[in-house]
Amino acid sequence: MYAQFFGLSQEPFSIAPDPRFLFMSERHREALAHLLYGVRGGGGFVLLTGEIGAGKTTVCRLLLEQVPKRCNVAYIFNPKLTVEELLKSVCDEFGIPYAHPGPGAATVKDYLDPLNRFLLQTHAVGQSNVLIIDEAQNLSADVLEQLRLLTNLETNERKLLQIVLIGQPELRQMLARPELEQLAQRVIARYHLEALTETETLQYIRHRLTISGLNRALPFDRESVQRIHQLSRGVPRRINLLCDRALLGAYSSGAHRVRREIVDKAAREVFETPSPMNPRRWLQRRPAVLGLGLVGGAVLFAAGSWMLGGGRSSSERGAASAVTAVAASAKPAPEAAASTAAVAPPPAAAASVAASAPAPLALAAADLQAQFKTLVRDPNEALRELAPAWKLSLADDGDPCLLVPAQQVHCHAGRSNLALVRLLGRPGIVSLNDAAGQPVYAQLTGLTAQSATLRMGGVAQTLTLGSFTRLWRGDFTTLWRVPPGYTVAAAGKAAIPADWLAARLATAAGDAAPGETSAAALKPRIAAFQSTQGLAPDGLAGPITLMQLNRATGVDEPRLQTE
Repeated sequence: MYAQFFGLSQEPFSIAPDPRFLFMSERHREALAHLLYGVRGGGGFVLLTGEIGAGKTTVCRLLLEQVPKRCNVAYIFNPKLTVEELLKSVCDEFGIPYAHPGPGAATVKDYLDPLNRFLLQTHAVGQSNVLIIDEAQNLSADVLEQLRLLTNLETNERKLLQIVLIGQPELRQMLARPELEQLAQRVIARYHLEALTETETLQYIRHRLTISGLNRALPFDRESVQRIHQLSRGVPRRINLLCDRALLGAYSSGAHRVRREIVDKAAREVFETPSPMNPRRWLQRRPAVLGLGLVGGAVLFAAGSWMLGGGRSSSERGAASAVTAVAASAKPAPEAAASTAAVAPPPAAAASVAASAPAPLALAAADLQAQFKTLVRDPNEALRELAPAWKLSLADDGDPCLLVPAQQVHCHAGRSNLALVRLLGRPGIVSLNDAAGQPVYAQLTGLTAQSATLRMGGVAQTLTLGSFTRLWRGDFTTLWRVPPGYTVAAAGKAAIPADWLAARLATAAGDAAPGETSAAALKPRIAAFQSTQGLAPDGLAGPITLMQLNRATGVDEPRLQTE
């Protein structure tokens, strides 16, 4: 109706899932990378949650497009099923024949036995199997328990079924129940899809208008975009509804610019009660530090790297297609997703962080104050508490990440998961949800198969792994020692001394001589080292690769307590 009035070829804010309008924010790329990493993680559960309209289904569709060729996928979009109905649906999706011998009603065994045979047969010929369940917050406790039992189907090397649960935030609350702790401990990757930032909201609006043929100034002024972001809370579907009605309102009044008053009126028509914008979490919005910035933990684990001698890969420049393509191509070894055994440091590097190891506590958010006495609400304060383990001297004020480079140490921050934290094997800062849902910051000093040890305000506590994953917001900030002469330019380009890199690679490989130092000669050696560490062998010496190189060659860095 208003398209021609604004010089558009079509209406830009339809809520129909038109792939031409796909907008991949940083969080959508991170969510996709987590799913792709989890699918290749060797079994267990992968969890993706987000508010209604945040784009979970969009991410799921992208995942389906990038599933490996030798991967069979079963997709359940209506999970309001009994255990028997679920198993029957899974068999139907995989194309597994089943039958009920004898009289009486069908039982779980009628579906479970052929499913087990199918998983074993496909594994024998090199195929993997993924079960994706959308709207998983509607699963009953009985069905969730049956899904957990399905992950018991395994060989000596890996589990035979990977399960991806996609749902609204209530799904996280469900998995936080004590009776589902066994399932929660089997989640190898989890990601909560946050709403768009104000900047991304503007980019999103401009993107959809451009796709619709806009060739003039944006019809929304800055104040109206800010109001749209506030009222929509950055949720794409709500942005669509509000922008569509606001453009219609401007058209009906003959205005070529959408003002704040028009947005407010549109909000009253499409929303029952306009909601204020949610605050941004510190670690998810932390500004870039010396060009390193925040990169999704799973993307970094799969493929994020700084180019040797300067420059960044296309995935680190933020192009959605490059990120998803690189993440899809990464195939980390199963050991990397399960433990750090394959990358254990030599004895000379085993300088672990001192931390007490009491019996693990089953801890809820409401118990944080009682256990830690002082809750650390400043991430900089938490980093300063971590500094002594690194033998760093820091001032009592200022951002530690801006101060530590003078002592040949850099910060590394991003979204993460337990598999990546285990791989890095170093202490760091995690943010937890307190009883009010607000962030508090603690050192993660220990991580075993059953527990996590945290230190906050000078007090250490060991929690069950289930308690930790329920409290943890999914971000991780750590430190790493950079090579002598390592520099990062203002544009984010890192320069690594080639002679140092050649010598370290030779030490890690057990070679007597450093070898050639040209970029062409070093790249395959870097790739070979990455393969031994469970990293994507892209041949690029990025922060994750350099951390593992430090670890493999005995550089003096603190280690996570793992026993």
